[in-house]
Formats: sequence, C-alpha cells, structure tokens
Amino acid sequence: MTNLPPVPSRLSGAVDLSSLANRPQPGAPGAAAGGGAPAAGAAVQVPSLVLTGTDENFGEVLELSQHVPVIVDLAADWAEESVAFTAVLQKLVRSFGGRFVLTTVQAEANPQLAQAFRVESVPTTAAIVSGQPVPLFAGVVPEEQARGVLEQVLQLAAQNGVTGTATALDADAATETPEPVEKPLPPHHAEAYAAIEDGDYPAAIGHYKTAIAQNPADREAVAGLAQVSLLFRLQGKTIDQIRNGAAAAPDDLDAQLDVADLDLSGGHIEDAFDRLLTVFPKLDAAGKNLVRERLLELFEVVGLDDPRVAPARRRLTALLY
Repeated sequence: MTNLPPVPSRLSGAVDLSSLANRPQPGAPGAAAGGGAPAAGAAVQVPSLVLTGTDENFGEVLELSQHVPVIVDLAADWAEESVAFTAVLQKLVRSFGGRFVLTTVQAEANPQLAQAFRVESVPTTAAIVSGQPVPLFAGVVPEEQARGVLEQVLQLAAQNGVTGTATALDADAATETPEPVEKPLPPHHAEAYAAIEDGDYPAAIGHYKTAIAQNPADREAVAGLAQVSLLFRLQGKTIDQIRNGAAAAPDDLDAQLDVADLDLSGGHIEDAFDRLLTVFPKLDAAGKNLVRERLLELFEVVGLDDPRVAPARRRLTALLY
C-alpha cells in the first residue's frame, strides 16, 4: 500500500494563498449564518458539506476554515481515477458528521489555485485549517488510509483552535447519503486499479494491455492505459528537473515529451499539445512517429470529447499530410 506522509504537527506555510484571501466572492460556497463570526466550537451553516471551489470564491473557503477544517480536492473531471477518488472523499467527509467540509476544485479551470497548491497531477488533496494550507497527499490512496489522515487533520485543527462543526442546509446532507450501487469493474480493470493504489504502475499498464488485447473496443481500458502510462513516465521526476532539462536541451525530443506530459498533468492541456505540434515539423520520420503516438495517447488522457482535442487532431493531420 502507499505510505502516506504524516500530517505536520504545525501549519504549513509552503503554499501561498494570500492573493486569494481578500478578493470578492461571487457565488461563495458558504459562510456562517446570522452575519457574525461563530464562537470557537460552534456550528457554522453551509449550503452543503460538499462545495465547489474556484479562483474567485476561495477567499470564502479560507474564511470557513477558521471555524471548521476544509479538505481541498484538486481534481479533473476528465480523469477516471480523480472522479472516483472525489466520490471517496465525499463519502469520508460526510461520515464525520460536519467536522469537515469538502471543497472540490477543478484544477484545469482554476489555474491560480492549481499553481498555489503546486498541483503536479490530479487528484491532489490538501487541508485548510485556520486559513493555512496543509498538504496531504497526491494521487489516489486507499480509503482507510485517507480516513486516518483526516483524523490527524482533526487533531491538528484542535491544536489550532478550529473545533467547530458544519451544519448543511441541503436536505440530503443532513442524513446519511445512500451509496450508489456501482457496477463491478471488469477483472483486469479491477486489477489495474489495485496496482495503481499500490503505486505499481507497470503492473497496472500490463493489466490494461491485457484487457485491450482481449477486447480492442474497450475504450475505458484504452483511456486507463494512457492515464497510467502518463503517471509512470512522470514518476520520480520533479518539475524543476523536467523544465530545466528541456530548457538546457531544446532539441532533445525526450525532454520535450516530458514537458508536454508535465503540462498536461497540471491542466495546461493546450500548452502540451502546442509544444508537440510545434516541434513535429523539425523531426525525422522516427521522431514524428513518436510524437504522433504520444499525442494520440494524450488525447485519450484528456478525453476524445474534450473541445481542445479536435483542433489539435486537425493540426496533427495537416502536418502528417
């Protein structure tokens, strides 16, 4: 299983959210009812225990964290693993009966938050306690380990005087939310998911390839293979290593491919496509084929119905012919 780093015993200052703290908050996710700040340990009313955070309304999230710890789920709705993990976090947060609020942020659509939290891949999970960020973990982790980390966040919050509870105004959040009945995953998909949770990306790649060999029309396996291959290529590499390497060797195709992977994983999808399409005409036949294959794989990661894929595909077709 993935080993999770312990929650720090004091608040982290590594993430700077100050630029988001005092801006206007149209459509803010939630605030204390009654116009006054609740006393320590008091209940604070929110629209729901599961909120949506944006670059524009995050100041309100920071204010809410003065009263109740906020879990921040930096996600991508095009990534299968991220969507599944968001559901896990929603279930966990609701199970604590108002001692947490979950704020889900679509990282790609909110670049300031993605940059502030230094999102390198999705999902990335953090906490906000008394206006201060606490990095938790990157990627998908088992539910019980995530629960253990949330319990540590509660201890940290208590140490910092954040002991309130959230009372949800929506009717369904006030009661236990029934868990949806999910269709069981096909065997090789389930094995791939288990391997991803263990951090064994090569094994996950193998399971997806087996699923595709057995059913070439399995689009979920094709997309899963593309996503886990991206994770595997970035494993063990830092942002500085990738960007400095590409800057030092602009003609190194592998370095440019790495930066495209990094851009896409951080939500800079058009930048990733443009980088590879720009370098394409300068390459020999083998290099062009490698870039073509990588672009087709990145299209699968993003999702073929994403509006940015079609223009990039047309541009690639024009370069090929």
